[in-house]
Amino acid sequence: MRSEAAEKLRRAATGKWLRTLTDYLAITAGAVITAVALDAFLIPGRIAAGGVSGLATIVYHVFGFPVGWTMLAVNVPLFVTALFVIGPGFGIRTVYGSVLVSVAVEALKPMIPTITQDLVLSSVYGGALAGLGLGLAFRHGGSTGGTDLAARLLNRLTHFSVGKSLLLIDFVVVSLAGVVFSAELALYALVSIFVTSKGIDLIQEGFSYAKTAIIISNRADAIASAVLTRMERGVTGLKGIGKYSGEEREVLLCVVSRREIAQLKNLVGELDPDAFMTITDTHEVLGEGFKK
Repeated sequence: MRSEAAEKLRRAATGKWLRTLTDYLAITAGAVITAVALDAFLIPGRIAAGGVSGLATIVYHVFGFPVGWTMLAVNVPLFVTALFVIGPGFGIRTVYGSVLVSVAVEALKPMIPTITQDLVLSSVYGGALAGLGLGLAFRHGGSTGGTDLAARLLNRLTHFSVGKSLLLIDFVVVSLAGVVFSAELALYALVSIFVTSKGIDLIQEGFSYAKTAIIISNRADAIASAVLTRMERGVTGLKGIGKYSGEEREVLLCVVSRREIAQLKNLVGELDPDAFMTITDTHEVLGEGFKK
């Protein structure tokens, strides 16, 4: 019994170590990808796409200070302040990712050529690469910049939510870019921010490869039975009450793949043409029949 318990503890420790290693490798990859986005597209195009990197891009083009070291100079006071205001809970992974992206920007700069002079291509591809890098870091519990820390600090010191604080910081940086560079470059920065946000969502949530159906029907049992037997998919019955009629009805919840949604609609239509049915995209499904 003792040997079995010791083996379980050893396996748990090994699994935890491997997960931690995987997380740091992913944060490293995310920092490098973000640095490539800055060096290849955003910095040469003078696209200050919000946050610390956007502020550093403005400082670089106005005063000539290196972007990476400017980012580090801005982040260090944020780390120190966060340590006192938030506590050590903001995480060593955030510090690791932030320092690494600053170093990577300067280390990779001599090796990465300016790929395009087209501002549309720079804002779109720079934003996409930055979204990929940030998404990887966020998904594994890290970060590649101090913007999120600044937002959390603003949240603690004011009544602004974290989301509004992030929006405010990006607004200030983009507005500054509009004053220093031009209104046109500020608009390109907004495009890049939008693409980056979509890239982050894609990496964290995944592609929309499944559909979730909610079905309200007087023939819920027959529909559930058909889904279980004919489609071999799970279905969950929930209790619901129609607020207009006051009647209690069973609500069916079912998750299927995209290629199965037509079959599900035909099945429901066959058994109850009057059924009420909503279908939504589902980005990630964990469990039997899908991903573990």
